[in-house]
Parts: sequence; structure tokens; C-alpha cells
Amino acid sequence: MTSPSTDHSGADPDEQRIGGRIRALRNARGLSLRALADRLDISASALSQIERGKMRPSVTRLYQIMSELGEPMSAVFAGEEEAVPGGAASTGGGPGWNGPPVAEGSAAAPPSRVLSDHVAVTRADDAAVLELHHGVRYRRLTPEQVPGMSYFESTYPPGAFSSQNAEYVRHSGHEIGLVVSGELVVDTGFDTHRLGPGDTISYPSTTPHRISNQSDVPAVAIWLNLP
Repeated sequence: MTSPSTDHSGADPDEQRIGGRIRALRNARGLSLRALADRLDISASALSQIERGKMRPSVTRLYQIMSELGEPMSAVFAGEEEAVPGGAASTGGGPGWNGPPVAEGSAAAPPSRVLSDHVAVTRADDAAVLELHHGVRYRRLTPEQVPGMSYFESTYPPGAFSSQNAEYVRHSGHEIGLVVSGELVVDTGFDTHRLGPGDTISYPSTTPHRISNQSDVPAVAIWLNLP
């Protein structure tokens, strides 16, 4: 069995948010910790550390977890109000809906604004961001969760891989990527693709693959992931 990430001595808010979201989705589906860990081929202890915010998953490990939970990658960004047990995302109550009421004294919802005819807007500085293993940074590009689709920007620091030990992984879905700046190396099966600004790639996620930045400058790309 493989371990999803190097252990950290403590938990930071981002790790706790990721872990708490995974735990909530797992519980909503009635899956035990061990049952999900067995599906992922990792130890229950490793999954527990992720859920408790003691371990930060790699990009591909997070993909695998969300795939097993029947959710798109974007669901890990969502607040509890966006999730419906069973997998479908809730988009609220129609035109003019501004999200569920916030109890007095509780934290406000993410700063997306839902306008008339259910048009949602999030300003650049307010977009939801996750930082994963190897310092890979994901920024959600949809103002709210779109059922069955993930659309986001990824930033790979120099030397970063999408998996913990540079291993190839596979999961359900289909991936489409556009490199905005820098250079990414995408290995699919036995093929290696070096992508620069403006280059695009598409492949089924069931193909063994990995993504890395083997240059000395950060690489930024936009990804669309479909079921």
C-alpha cells in the first residue's frame, strides 16, 4: 500500500479543511474509514491522518478519494451547504438566491455572489484555493460547484509532482489541460509530453499518468475534469 503524503507534526487550517470535507462526504455516503481506505489501497491510519488534517494529500491522491466518493474534484472546495448526501450538488432556490441563511455569530459563506437568473460571480482575490502536497496550488475557477465538473487553475512549483513519490496513478474521468505559463511534463502510459504556454492536452484519467514541473520556474495550467 502507498502512503498519500509525508506526515506533518501538526495540522494547518487548509489541511483541516480538506480533511474535514473528505470526512463529511464519506460519512454522508455511509462509508467507514476502513472501507474507503481499502478502496484507495492505503492504510486506514493514513486516511485518518488526512481527515484529521495531519497529512496533506497529493493532487492525484485527492482525485482518487473524490472519485471513490462519487464527487468531482471541485467538491472538496465546497462548504457543507453545497453538498447533498448521495453526490449531487445543490445550487439553491432559483433566481436571486443568495445561499442558505447564516446563523448569527457563525462564519459567512464563501464570497461568491449569486445574481439574478442564477448568475454567480467570484472576484479573483476571493477564489477558493487549496495547497496540496509538493506545494501544488489549486484555485477553483467556478464561482460555485457545478455538478459533475471541475474547472480550476493549478500552479506547480519547480520540482513538484502530482503524486507523492512520482508514481503513475489512474482514476475515473477525463482530463483536459491548457498550460498558461512555464512548462509542464505530462506522462501518459509510455508517452511523455512537454507542454509550454498555449499547449493543450486531453486524456482519459483511467490511463496511468502523472504531471510534473521539471523546470526552474513555476508552471500554471488550467484544467477541466469531467466524469
